[in-house]
Amino acid sequence: MIEWSNFYLPEGISPVMEQMTEFHDHAMMILFMILSFLTTVFMKTMVSKNYNYELTSSEMMEMIWTSFPIIVLLILAIPSIQVLFMMEELITPSLTIKIVGSQWFWSYEQSDFVNFKLDSFMSKDMGIFRYMETDVPLILPFLTHVRLLITSSDVIHSWTVPSLGIKMDASPGRLNASPLFSFRSGYFYGQCSEICGVNHSFMPIKLVFVSQLKFKTQFYS
Repeated sequence: MIEWSNFYLPEGISPVMEQMTEFHDHAMMILFMILSFLTTVFMKTMVSKNYNYELTSSEMMEMIWTSFPIIVLLILAIPSIQVLFMMEELITPSLTIKIVGSQWFWSYEQSDFVNFKLDSFMSKDMGIFRYMETDVPLILPFLTHVRLLITSSDVIHSWTVPSLGIKMDASPGRLNASPLFSFRSGYFYGQCSEICGVNHSFMPIKLVFVSQLKFKTQFYS
């Protein structure tokens, strides 16, 4: 998860988040190259006393500095479109979880194995991560395609887990769907990222990913 003084993206535990991290690094590398090139040109222009009017007024140069941004945008657009399609990829889920946002807690429902419903509030025991622990976490199997159906019972919330690359609005009267896939077990945290009221910052999300066998036998058998 993201901690204080960390300026990089959280370590991805899903294919979508890994692709988003790679695209971020790809875009930052191109921006750094452009910034370095322009800084060098500006510095040389300021220091040099010679000025070539034929170079700056050349039609060929105008074609080059017009076509260069188009090429850069294409280089950025292709991986960006790929990530967008991955985020909206249609899957055949093995498990469906319905998530309902309320002021100020999350409710989880599941009926694929057994019918259960639980409400997840922020824990009074702060634990290791302040304001991130919940009294009841959502337990899911890793290496399993999960479909999330997200809605709200009152105002607009947003179910966000940075490590999974998921940020889906929970709107009242509307059901939004999002795929979820984790290739790693462990504890992962998120928060509501939509200003939903006075206790908006007290709606943490805690996910626990376990093996499929442990999920079926120990938790929901």
